[in-house]
Formats: sequence, structure tokens, C-alpha cells
Amino acid sequence: MKNTEPTDTATLVDGVLQLPISTAAAGTSMDFTLIDEATEALRDYGAEIGAILLTGTGANFCAGGNVRHFAAADDRGAYLHEKATALHDFVEALTAAPTPVVAAVQGWAAGAGMSLVCASDIAIGGPSTTLRPAYPGIGLSPDGGITWSLPRIVGARRAREILLSDTVIGADEAVRLGLLSRIVGDDEIHTEALRVARSFVEGPRVTYTTIRQLLAQSPDTTLKQQLDTERDGIAIAANSKTGREGVDAFVAKRKPDFAGVNQ
Repeated sequence: MKNTEPTDTATLVDGVLQLPISTAAAGTSMDFTLIDEATEALRDYGAEIGAILLTGTGANFCAGGNVRHFAAADDRGAYLHEKATALHDFVEALTAAPTPVVAAVQGWAAGAGMSLVCASDIAIGGPSTTLRPAYPGIGLSPDGGITWSLPRIVGARRAREILLSDTVIGADEAVRLGLLSRIVGDDEIHTEALRVARSFVEGPRVTYTTIRQLLAQSPDTTLKQQLDTERDGIAIAANSKTGREGVDAFVAKRKPDFAGVNQ
């Protein structure tokens, strides 16, 4: 099993689709060539993919959009409309993907970088990890879905404070708020995030897909609707190959072979 460092292109390694969103070039700002490549990779999703890992390949996960490019555009509004459209295509494809999304968040996650942290299922950071909306500082409103995802993570009032005040959030506070799942050593972030992603590859993929779907719909449904959906889902799962393997393995006191039924 390879333990690769993050690469500068979309790469499938041991069932994990690694999607870089920034590089050391241009101060680790969001690279839209990579974003477009990642969107295409998600649209071509195949059964060989068991998890998604978002990475940055420089000192930061993503320092946000390239403000110098914004400033140099002949029509800044048209330019940002184009870039926001590309980013939102990626966020939609990421959300629609059937497998868990893990983010390896080193250094800064600012602007759209913070938006993508909020779009992940599990975010691994280090002591130096720092998040910031960064939009008010340059007189722009948010994008990347952060006004949808952030209130669902931290609550509506705290989200208002963070976005309006352009709050800088350190690693410990980010864990407390639920923006980061946990902290490891700064030099261990990618290794741990990749380990977490790989754990999903060999797990019950159908179960993960259903969990993500249930969580995604829960804010917009009544308790009764959610209970009904959960009931129907677990009944379907019980007769699936994954459910049968899991229950039979438990009764037989053996480790379930989910990899075999994932094929």
C-alpha cells in the first residue's frame, strides 16, 4: 500500500481519489485548473473509488482566490462569476459523490479554502491550521457554499459572527466548533487524512453513501419524514450484500469482508 505525498494533479491511489486544490505557486491560492480537473474526475466517478481526499500541496491547504488575478481582470464581475461557477460545479459534484470526503488541512484555509473545509465530511488539521472567511477584508461576499454549510456546522448565530467579523479561527477553536475533526502534528496531517480516507475504501461503502444522504437531507425534513427514511433505508440495507455480510460476520464472530461485496 503506497503512502504518497500529495500530488499536483488528481490521482487515484489505493482507492482514494486525491484532489489537490492549490499548489505552492501563487501563494497557495486556489488553482482553477485543478478545480476543473477535480470536477471532471468526480463526474467520471467509478466503482474503484472508495473515498475522496482534498489536499493542498504547498504550505497551506488553500489561501483563497488569487486576488491579484481578480484585480487584473478587465471585467472583475464577469471574471469572478466565471470562477465562482467553476467552484460551485466542484462543490456540487463533491456533495453528490457517493463516498466520504476527507480534507487534509495544513496551514491556512481562507476564503474558498475554508468553504471546501466546510464541504468535507472529516477535516484533519494541525496545531498551525488556521481558518478565516477572508471575504470582508477585500470587500467581497462569500462563495463556495459557506453561507449554507457553516451555519449547519457551528449554528446560525455563530456563523453570522464568523462571516461578518471575518474571524480568524485557530486549530483548537476550529475543533471545538466542529470545523476540524481533530488535530495531529503538522507533519502528520496528510498521512493521517490519507489513513482515514483509506479506512473508508475497505468499509461498507453503501452504508457510507446512505449516511451521507440522510445527513444531507435532515436539516430540511421533519422528524417524521427522517424517521420514515431511516426505517426504509435500514430495511433495504438488511437485504443488501453489505448488510448481509455485516450481520453474518457479527454472528460468526469474524471480521466482515466489506471489500468483497464492494466490488
